[in-house]
Amino acid sequence: MSAKEYEKKTEEFLMPILEKKGLSLWDVVFEKEGKEYYLSAYIDKPGGITVNDCEEVSREMNEILDREDYIKENYTFVVSSPGLDRPLKRERDFMNSIGRQVEIKTYKAIDGYKEFTGTLVAYDKDTVTVDEGDGERVFNRKDISMIRLAFEI
Repeated sequence: MSAKEYEKKTEEFLMPILEKKGLSLWDVVFEKEGKEYYLSAYIDKPGGITVNDCEEVSREMNEILDREDYIKENYTFVVSSPGLDRPLKRERDFMNSIGRQVEIKTYKAIDGYKEFTGTLVAYDKDTVTVDEGDGERVFNRKDISMIRLAFEI
């Protein structure tokens, strides 16, 4: 199985656990860091998650991981928050972030700038639209190197 297949299967097992606890899944990532492999699940809920949320999900998911044993590599399973400045990667990330402040970095300068901040107002498979306060700006997704939630004080 590939890393993407591990992530997909892990997501399938995680979803019922999260739904019964009122939590949502932000992302699942299987990656190698140095010599170690990590399977990371990033969870969230309105108001933020707690250490207890992570511990409960980890405990239940570890039982499934031990029973199903579908990952051939030795790895460490980690459950955590996606953080305040979480990147937007998937359809649901964008959908859940409509109306929130985002930071966008582009590969090339646009009107002399490579970094932008605004309120996410729309997106589709090709574009992202933000309100910069003095008007809306539409970005081609292929031009965006990174988009994440802006840290709001």
